[in-house]
Amino acid sequence: METIILAVIIAVVVLGALGGLIVGSRRRKPLPPPPPKTPDITAPPAEPHVGDEAETPRDEPRRTIEEVDLPGGPAPVVVEEPPAAVEAPEIEIPEPTAGRLVRLRARLSRSQNALGKGLLTLLSREHLDEDTWEEIEDTLLTADVGVQPTQELVDNLRERVKVLGTRTPDELRGLLREELLKLVGTDVDRTVRTEPEDRKPGIVMVVGVNGTGKTTTTGKLARVLVADGRTVVLGAADTFRAAAADQLQTWGERVGAYTVRGPEAGDPASVAFDAVKEGKEMGVDVVLIDTAGRLHTKTGLMDELGKVKRVVEKHAPLDEVLLVLDATTGQNGLVQARVFAEVVDITGIVLTKLDGTAKGGIVVAVQRELNVPVKLVGLGEGADDLAPFEPEAFVDALIGD
Repeated sequence: METIILAVIIAVVVLGALGGLIVGSRRRKPLPPPPPKTPDITAPPAEPHVGDEAETPRDEPRRTIEEVDLPGGPAPVVVEEPPAAVEAPEIEIPEPTAGRLVRLRARLSRSQNALGKGLLTLLSREHLDEDTWEEIEDTLLTADVGVQPTQELVDNLRERVKVLGTRTPDELRGLLREELLKLVGTDVDRTVRTEPEDRKPGIVMVVGVNGTGKTTTTGKLARVLVADGRTVVLGAADTFRAAAADQLQTWGERVGAYTVRGPEAGDPASVAFDAVKEGKEMGVDVVLIDTAGRLHTKTGLMDELGKVKRVVEKHAPLDEVLLVLDATTGQNGLVQARVFAEVVDITGIVLTKLDGTAKGGIVVAVQRELNVPVKLVGLGEGADDLAPFEPEAFVDALIGD
């Protein structure tokens, strides 16, 4: 009997110990988080902290609470406000174009001085024999002046040096300056025609192969016009090159010019037509049309350029057709010039990259080839590095001080 009682007591003790262990383990387990409380829509909104507005992301919708009359009485309702509009880019004010080429003269002279200094060195020799004159010819031809202009310059220099006799450095510099100015031409109208007398807007079409800086030049020309007090609409008719329209629109936004564009690979003539139409309705001074330049063969692109010209002229005649050429291509650029001149009537030349490894004689050669003046020159990558061409400043940069 005592054995049974002892066994029962031991069993009770063991069961009690096991129960305590189980309860302890349960207490040690983390309890799940309490469910979120349901918001009380009748409770008033919390007072905002001073820094709340600064910490609110600009792109997130702003929430406000308004009271709405309900059958049970007014109740606040959360209302989401649309995100704040993105600020428009700040409009830039380009520097005036008057005397811009003079201000950029140092940049031009760094790359062009080889021609002027080379000629002055040769002309300064005590004896100007046939070998020296041949070297002078080679210097001019290497600078892409062209065969006929080179022969004219050498003949004139021979005659004047013979009459001059003794030649001081100042006399030689003055002599060379006069002859180079004759070649470049000082009596040519180099104004970019954008102000027709009988109507508005003036219409300018910009052509040229890709890689010459055509679209960039169109954007820079817009800055030139805005700097001179004109209002501008841009037509992004280069629909074949990816991002050409975006590039042009960016240039326009910087100076407050509106850009008309169409779908990628769309009809360029349609975009050009709409740009002129929009320019008329807005009453702007000038419409600039950037065209495609993917190819420079006589088929495809050239036919498209002719179509653009015809469609635009349903509104009004083109006032200016500017051909953009890369000055570093030298005589190869003349091949491009001839092809474009056969399709559209070129009225002016824009020479880009004249600050690089360009040879200044291309100014003379391209004018002779097309019988069209150089009207603008690009002298760097800066936004205001497109300058009206000034023969005197150009020649002075060639021959140096």
